[in-house]
Formats: sequence, C-alpha cells, structure tokens
Amino acid sequence: MVEQSDRAPLLDWEEIPPPDPNQAAQPPPEPQREEGTAAAGKTSHPSGRRTPTCIASGTGWSRSSCTVTSTNPITAVPTAVTYSPSRNITAVVVSRDKPSGCGFGRPEPVGTDRSYPFPGITARDQWEEKDQIVAVFVVTFDTRSGNMVEWCLPHDIDLDGVEFKSMASGSHRITSDFIYFRKGNYFGLACFANMPVENELERGARMKSVGILSPSYTLLYRYMHFLENQVRHQLQCPGQYSPLEAFYEDKKAVLPPTGNGLVTSCPTWTVVSINRCMHPEMKITHPAGCMSQFIQFFGEQIMVLWKFVLLRKRLLIFSPPPIGVVCYRVYCCCCLANVSIPGIGVSVPELRPFFYINIADISTLETELSYVACTTEKIFEDKKELYDIYIDNQNVKTHRSHLQLLLRLNAADKEKYRKLSEQRQMLLYSQEVDEDCSANEEDLFILFFMELNNRIFQTLSEVAGSSDPTITADHMRAMGLDPQGDRSFLEDLLEVYGIDITLVIDNLCCS
Repeated sequence: MVEQSDRAPLLDWEEIPPPDPNQAAQPPPEPQREEGTAAAGKTSHPSGRRTPTCIASGTGWSRSSCTVTSTNPITAVPTAVTYSPSRNITAVVVSRDKPSGCGFGRPEPVGTDRSYPFPGITARDQWEEKDQIVAVFVVTFDTRSGNMVEWCLPHDIDLDGVEFKSMASGSHRITSDFIYFRKGNYFGLACFANMPVENELERGARMKSVGILSPSYTLLYRYMHFLENQVRHQLQCPGQYSPLEAFYEDKKAVLPPTGNGLVTSCPTWTVVSINRCMHPEMKITHPAGCMSQFIQFFGEQIMVLWKFVLLRKRLLIFSPPPIGVVCYRVYCCCCLANVSIPGIGVSVPELRPFFYINIADISTLETELSYVACTTEKIFEDKKELYDIYIDNQNVKTHRSHLQLLLRLNAADKEKYRKLSEQRQMLLYSQEVDEDCSANEEDLFILFFMELNNRIFQTLSEVAGSSDPTITADHMRAMGLDPQGDRSFLEDLLEVYGIDITLVIDNLCCS
C-alpha cells in the first residue's frame, strides 16, 4: 500500500468519512439557520416541504431538476435561499404565483458509503459519484522522441494523444502545472513538474506528468495532491510505479456493460461543489472553488461571456503556461449557462467543455457546434474557422461581424454585475462577521446566473404561450435586459432556441 506521504490530505483513500452510526443516538446540536428560510427568519423548514432532487448525468456533471415542490401550509409560499440578479439581497422568498428562479436548497453531501441512503440522490447518482478511475499513466519528455507515455495501467488502454494533452505546449518554461483535458469519452487530470538535472542526455531538465482518466469529471480534483506528490516522486525516483499501481487497484472503475462514459453537455450542478463548507484545500484544487477568481479576473466582461455561452457559441481561451487556472475558467464559463427549467435547451447544441486542447484536436473541433476550451498554442488564433469567440487574457473578441454588438456592455449588463458584486460583498461580510458557512461564493455565482437564465426563459415561454406572442420593452426590462442594447442578443437567443415570438420593442425614445 502507498506510504502516508503519498496520500493527499483530502484523499487518504476515503475522501469523505462515512456516517457515524453512533451519531444518530446523540442529541441534536443547537438549532441553526436553515437553508430554506429567509434571511430574517431562523425557523426550521415547513413540515410539508420535500427535499429537492438533483439528477446527475453519466459524465460526472450533474444536471439540476431542483424545484421547491411543496409549500408552507399557512402562507402557501415556499421559501428558499437563492441569489437574484433582480434583487439586492441574498435571501429571497420564492413566490408560488410568480417564481423568480430555481429556488432550491443544496442536496446533502455525498459520503463514501454507497449503501447509505443519501436524501435527494438517486441510486444511480450515488453509483456515478463513486471513484471511477479507468487509467493511470506517466508521461515523460524524451529529448529524442519528444513527449511519450512511459508507463500506464491498464496496459492495453488506448492513450493515443494523452502525451500531448497532459504536458502542455510551452511547459518547459515553467516548473509545475496541472491540466484538465478530454480524451475520447473520458476526462483527464494530469500534474506536470520540471526538475533541473545535471545530465547531458536530458539536456539539463527532466519533465514528467502523472495523470488519470475517468468518465466523471467532478471527482478528479480529489486526486490533485496525490498526483502532485507522485510526479515529484517520478522525477526523483524514475521507474518506481508501486504507489501508482496500488492507487489504481484501489480506485479502478467498475464500468457499466457498455464500458463507455458518455460525454454530453456542460455541468448544470455538481453535487460536490455545493457542500456547505468547502475544505480550504478543496477551494484550491476544485474548479468550483475558483469562481471568485473568475469574477475578479474578468470583471464586467463576465456579462459578455454569459451571452456568448447562452447562445452556444464556440469559445476558445488562449493563455501561455501555466494552463491549470485557465482550465478552471473553462469550467466557470460553462456554469454561466445553467438553466433548471425542464425542456429548455433540448434542441440547442450541447455546450461541450473541452478544457485544454492542442493542434491534435483540430479535426475534432472542426465538427463541434458549441464548446469552451483553452490552449497554450497561439496558432489557433489564425484558425478562425474553429471558433466564434477568442479570449486572450481579459480581451474578448470575435471575427464574426454579427456578434460585434454583443461585445459592448450596456446599462443592464453593468447593473447586473453591480448586483452580483454587492451580493458577493454581503456574503463575504456575513462569513466574516457572523461566521456563517451555510453558503459560499460558488453557490452565489451559480445561483445568480441560474436565476437570471430561468427568468429569461420563463418570460419567453409565457409570452410564446400567450394570445399575443410579442416581446415588448417591458418584457425586456422584466428579464433584466436592455431594450435597445440587448435587441440583437435576444434575436439570436430566439433563433438558437427555436422560440416563435415576435420581437417588437416600441417607443424606445420614450422608454
């Protein structure tokens, strides 16, 4: 078995401790604020309220079908903590007559004992959240042959191309990095390290990556520390694979009869990302912990990215190495398109997160209708047929003339970003002063854009089903859009999602 030094603090082979059977016999702790109450109230959930459910897809991303399904018998108004782009408060009451968003609470954290009945999570979901490592490998840079797979388990698995995905172009200039990528039907995570050596054969540097493949992306972050330790171990003691062999035997997947992990759409909700209090190290290694950095990096430009993602455009993010934090930006971009209204987006192209790509992926990208990816290779900028939006640092640009208008921030965009910033500050203040860990920035970010998207599609659905399917300036404002500045955006949105509505914005000069 692997020595203790090779184990990550979050791992230790049982990442989340199983429930203590003796804990149920202990008296309950002092009552705390419930997730489903408004900010002013501290009462428990109404007795008739049911736990919302989240149905996960087979990719490891989990789609959300979370709704409040019952109400307080006295007020007939379901309550839920959510975040709203239309309000300046972090806790809102969701009205049954006019819902403002998803309005759901967080599911219970998932433990490691899969026989334990976790509320709100189906048996299939619990199976999908198991460890499913289908391969572990070591990639090295050879001065004669270039990047090559040095060792892997199982020995017969197809790892063609992994040697370039797990060691990004330009990595020789840095000492360490981590990379998320896609390999066929699987997601991968690799940790890279570069160590100087006094060896003419290796030209003064030894470079390796240690990585894993899994059909589920959401759990890869758990092994970040382990992979970092192992790549350092491989640099110092090349050829000693016993810790990796023990890891694979302990974590290898038991796949369904088909043997394939299907890669479908982007994440709408991840079970792991919505635990009440994320471990500090988890915030570093899990993409859901990077939302605050994402917001600070792009600022108001997030509203521009939000529109392109919702329109299912092809987004390519360029950055020189290190590429790990840029892979997180891919994840965060995908979260901008979350919608929890059933049936919305069924007919539109899937938004496929590709994470890191290189020139070997060009043929694949040629057939993709919608994706978000990142690269370290500047050559992609000249291949304009492969993307719609090119993001270089904070510079967002497009070569498509009809999308140029969407690059401009309007008054409604700035107002939405202002409210998001205010809610972040309120949350941070609450965490610091009240030591309230019932919510975090990841919840705020995801729920803010989910509520925004829900409100837009709910309004469009209601108008489409009315006797007068016409969008007016009042409808635009109700959706949080600018009647003038967002006209082209809404026209594209109606076309992409196949919503049959007449767009008539009247009296713009007087609105």
